[in-house]
Amino acid sequence: MSCEREPNEVDEIIEEPEEEVTEGVVSGAVTDYDGNNYNGIWLGDQLWMKENLRTTHYADGTKIPLGFSSSSSIAYRYYPENDSSNVNKYGYLYNWRAVMYESFSSDSNPSGVQGICPNGWHVPSYAEWLQLANYVKSQNQYLCSNGIAKALADTTGWVHCDIACAVGNNQIENNVTGFGALPAGNNKGNEWLCLGYSAIFSSTTTCNGDIATFEISYCSKDVGGADYYKNRGYSVRCVHD
Repeated sequence: MSCEREPNEVDEIIEEPEEEVTEGVVSGAVTDYDGNNYNGIWLGDQLWMKENLRTTHYADGTKIPLGFSSSSSIAYRYYPENDSSNVNKYGYLYNWRAVMYESFSSDSNPSGVQGICPNGWHVPSYAEWLQLANYVKSQNQYLCSNGIAKALADTTGWVHCDIACAVGNNQIENNVTGFGALPAGNNKGNEWLCLGYSAIFSSTTTCNGDIATFEISYCSKDVGGADYYKNRGYSVRCVHD
């Protein structure tokens, strides 16, 4: 995986949300098994976690082992950049087995997969990520040169980019949606890649045996999608049921 590449732009969803919900932050929207408390953010008719997941247990109390190498068969969580001090800000990275917790893949909207998420919340399918992107693109106040990456990216932590309207350019103007995506990168074997360069979020959807992920890159104006290996760790955001 290259930190320098621009992800492919996501496909638009044709359907509009059926009902309009007032946007805004929901303080203390959910608490995970470990007692970590997360704020939520309404965007369209979806209520998303406003922070990356950082739990070490599933909702039933089962422990998620800490990993230091890639695996498709064992559920692992990873420190971003292999540094425990990064967890509070960036959350953990989780491989496919950890994210899904023995559930089957899903491309439905909603996914119907609780997986690693707290009770009352679920792992989003790629269709749900597309719904988010489609909604944000429909709001003129979130556009910058017709892109929405800045509107979803946090105001700190990104590598600088000289391209106007890219996430890494004039970061103080990022995050007008309040979603606060952070560039936690990913892991490959015992390598940790792209901290500061990309936010890569898991979904419940697979394509050609890989995970369909949602990505925001430091030098891109728009969001993208890519298929990545299941044995690597990526960030997780949960959506309310």
